[in-house]
Amino acid sequence: MTAAKKRILALNAFEGGAGLDRDVEDLVRRRKATFGASSVLFYEQPLHVVKAEGCYIHTADGRSYLDLYNNVPSVGHCHPRVVAAVSAQLGLFNTHSRYLYDNIHDYAEQLLATFPAGLSNIVFTCTGSESNDFALRLARLASGGDGFVVTRTAYHGNTTAVTDVSPSSAVSGRLAPHVRIVEAPGTAAYGDDIAGGFAAAVTAAIADLKHKGIGFAGLLVDTIFSSDGVFADPAGFLAPAVAAAQAAGGLFIADEVQPGFGRTGGGMWGFARHGVTPDVVTMGKPMGNGYPLAGVVTRPDLLRHLCDEYGYFNTFGASPAAAAAGLAVLAVLRDEGLIDHAAEVGGHLKQRLAALRGTVPGIGEVRGAGLYLGLDIVDRDDGATPDGAGASRVINALKRDGVLIGAAGPYGHTLKIRPPLCLTLDDADRFVDILTRIGTQG
Repeated sequence: MTAAKKRILALNAFEGGAGLDRDVEDLVRRRKATFGASSVLFYEQPLHVVKAEGCYIHTADGRSYLDLYNNVPSVGHCHPRVVAAVSAQLGLFNTHSRYLYDNIHDYAEQLLATFPAGLSNIVFTCTGSESNDFALRLARLASGGDGFVVTRTAYHGNTTAVTDVSPSSAVSGRLAPHVRIVEAPGTAAYGDDIAGGFAAAVTAAIADLKHKGIGFAGLLVDTIFSSDGVFADPAGFLAPAVAAAQAAGGLFIADEVQPGFGRTGGGMWGFARHGVTPDVVTMGKPMGNGYPLAGVVTRPDLLRHLCDEYGYFNTFGASPAAAAAGLAVLAVLRDEGLIDHAAEVGGHLKQRLAALRGTVPGIGEVRGAGLYLGLDIVDRDDGATPDGAGASRVINALKRDGVLIGAAGPYGHTLKIRPPLCLTLDDADRFVDILTRIGTQG
């Protein structure tokens, strides 16, 4: 069996079909008419969502779904403290960031306190794409180079510059001339020496850039390698590659858009698992629990260099309402103990999923940390070949049984498990029990 590679927007995508409910069919028609070719929907039967709370999404047909996919509402859909904070601020005032108001400074100080001491400046944006775009500019100015090293199935956002460093977005598979790719940090590529193998691959990629006359600007990775299929272990494996990149004159950019804000269960940030200090950290989705808030944290010298050349201003990223959302998320993470909770529930879930390997045909390796896990669906006969079609069947079968989940990896064969951090042990057990019952035949 040969596994076919897929680009990120093709994973679990709705491709049309008969048998849709009338309201869903009507919305699909309206969406295609207005969104055109940019329309992207999930599942064989798209969801018509009308309400959500905690880890559950409710649809127009009266069904409820356990949400194991959405890390955007990081502390839970419609968390009352976030809703109240944003609503209250909108009732007072909300404007651009060139005025002084208390809450954005309170938020900046509280957020920066979670970072290593040298990372003491923050720039607020609205999206992870904006954050990564800004980080690329920082790296180019600081290094004097244009070349970046990323992983083979990396995804870092949607701007022109960020799409260049997101190989999983490319239909043609062609890379921009200033980008080099390395394999994801797993045993398939590097055997038992993931740290050494990954560092050697990064070093070789940097050398190739320089051989072609392209100065090296930076190593950019999502610190849990989510779109590559989720790679978290062994803890510390990133350190040699980061050292190699910095020794070569480039910056290390830690993309924390998905693994950040406690998701890995070992602290606020994914990079902390590896004992490294990034030059730049980018953040996005979970910051505002669904409110469009993102940011870049870096050293003052790097930020000063960019601002001396261009300056930077973002109307909405540092608005009072954004700050209210961000402060509420930090308070919920702290007061509800969600980082420790992610470690406990995620550890339990990982253990139960690992036990399925060898007992449920087609279930492969489970990887990850905290409440960010990847579970491979593999060929039922050889137990190794990535089975993207099988994963799609499982995803849609889970949806029919009331569980929402996504896909990742170059072949779309990895179930991507990243629920809101309030997922309970009972929710986790429910998922595993349903997965066991349906198997991998869908």
